[in-house]
Amino acid sequence: MSTGWGTAEEHPTRLVLLRHGQTPLSVERRFAGRGDFPLTDQGHVQARAAARRLAAWPIDAVVSSPLRRARDTAAYAAEELGLPVEVDEGFVETDFGAWEGMTFAEARERAPGDVDAWLADPETAPPGGESFAKAAERVGAAREALLDRHRGRTVLVVTHVTPIKVVVQQAMLAPVTALYRMYLDTACLTEVDCYADGPMVVRSLNDTAHLDESRGERA
Repeated sequence: MSTGWGTAEEHPTRLVLLRHGQTPLSVERRFAGRGDFPLTDQGHVQARAAARRLAAWPIDAVVSSPLRRARDTAAYAAEELGLPVEVDEGFVETDFGAWEGMTFAEARERAPGDVDAWLADPETAPPGGESFAKAAERVGAAREALLDRHRGRTVLVVTHVTPIKVVVQQAMLAPVTALYRMYLDTACLTEVDCYADGPMVVRSLNDTAHLDESRGERA
C-alpha cells in the first residue's frame, strides 16, 4: 500500500463512521455481536442527535449494517439527509459466538482460558464465533467494495464498534492488536479519508460533541 499523501487535486472518499445508539446490552457492557438488539429510549435520543448534527454535512450516501440497532440509527440520519439507506452485510458486527449476551466477567468465569487466548491473539475466535483477524479481513473487503461504488463521495456508514476500529486500524497501518486499544462511545462519529492511490487518513475519532445536548433529552 502506498504511504504518500496524494496530489492536491485528488478528492478523497470520506467515510463518516457512526456507531449505533445505545442498546440494553451496551448499557450493561455485554458482548453484542450478531444478536438483533433494539435501541433503548436513550439510544433513539442519541441517534436523533447524531442525525441533527449530520443534517448539514455534505453526505452523498448512507450505508448501514443489516442489524436492527444500526438500521434504526441510520434511519434518523437518512431522513434528515433525504437519502435512502443501503444495507451492507460486510459492516456487520463481529460474531462473538458463545459469549453473545455475556459480560466480560461472565465469559471469563465460564472459560478463562478461552478469554485469555482471545485477548492474546487476534487470530483466536470466541467459541463458535469470529476472530478479530477474520473480521478485519471482512471489513477491509467491504470498505474496498464501498470505495469502488462511491469513489470521491462522502459516505455515512452506520455500524458497530469492531468495523469502525478496523477502518481506523487499517488507516493507521497498525496491527490488528490495535483494536484492543481503542474505545468508542455509542453514537460516536469517526471520520476517515480514503485516497484513490491507497493511503487513508484519520480525521477524527470517537467524536461525541452532538451528544452533549441530548443527555437531558427524553425520547
